[in-house]
Amino acid sequence: MRVMPIRYSTDVDAAVRFYRALGLDAGPTSRPGVWVEMPAAAGLLAIHKAGADEAGACELAFEADEPLTDVVARLRDAGFAPRAIVDENFGRSVRVLDPDGAWVQINSYDRDLYT
Repeated sequence: MRVMPIRYSTDVDAAVRFYRALGLDAGPTSRPGVWVEMPAAAGLLAIHKAGADEAGACELAFEADEPLTDVVARLRDAGFAPRAIVDENFGRSVRVLDPDGAWVQINSYDRDLYT
């Protein structure tokens, strides 16, 4: 599993310029430009277009390297209650609350769907 924080921004282009200046590379971008992946040595930063009410927010997400059904089963076996796996325009996703009540997103990507 790869760590992937999602940074919400009202100006995706400016955010990409900032993180490129920080040393990250621009990776796959969604066709409408609302999502940009920025690979790093230890994971991936995702920049996501947001409205003013979400600007500056950051969400903890992971990119699964196994079927989401396996992740969901493991979470349930450990006593957690993930939501149902949903189809997204990028692949599939599931959300679960961590012990402190923060949402964590686990994604399975099909980059042919959005790039």
